[in-house]
Amino acid sequence: MASSKKLISREEWEKRLNNVKIRKEDMNKLVMNFLVTEGNVEAAKKFRMESGTHHIDLATITDRMAVKKAAQCGNVKDAIEKINDLNPEILDTNPQLFFQLQQQRLIELIRNGKVEAALEFAQEELAPRAEENQSFLEELERTISLVAFEDTSNCPVGELLDISQRLKTASEVNAAVLTSQSNEKDPKLPSLLKMLIWAQNKLDKKAAYPCINDLSNARLEDPTF
Repeated sequence: MASSKKLISREEWEKRLNNVKIRKEDMNKLVMNFLVTEGNVEAAKKFRMESGTHHIDLATITDRMAVKKAAQCGNVKDAIEKINDLNPEILDTNPQLFFQLQQQRLIELIRNGKVEAALEFAQEELAPRAEENQSFLEELERTISLVAFEDTSNCPVGELLDISQRLKTASEVNAAVLTSQSNEKDPKLPSLLKMLIWAQNKLDKKAAYPCINDLSNARLEDPTF
């Protein structure tokens, strides 16, 4: 049975693509946005020199990555201090993030077997905040329940001890610092690539055309039938 899809040749498709005008300046800003948001300082420095993209304070990237690394390594107290050095208002205006960091401090105490210190910390630092917020209370109860299990692999909330929990906290911290610096918390490039995939999936239903199947090389591939 013959395909009902419209066939678009490579020549015609490339002609259409060439009619889409994108300024080099906009492309440079897109790349720099990705490098800054992801915290790739060395690549950002090199790209700034090559592209002439200015108005980027690379020192703020280094400071932000130091905060993120501290959170990723479980050095939460150090992360909090670095955040306050950058901008005390970040935690003052974000009680959810501050509680999440304090919760991670509690998790690290439990991870290191410091049960007595963990219980004292929970009572002094987390309990007062949990009394005023139901979601905080639920999270505190979940975290404290780790203490009841000698073998945390059998604990219903054992995932709190996973490295993924640290990474989640570090990601939230990174987003908050970016926002405080008037930067977008997520890079634009991944969103644009998702839009490309969505648009191609929609078009696939109506036409056969050279498309990009491998985003890593962005080569157009001829349609198959």
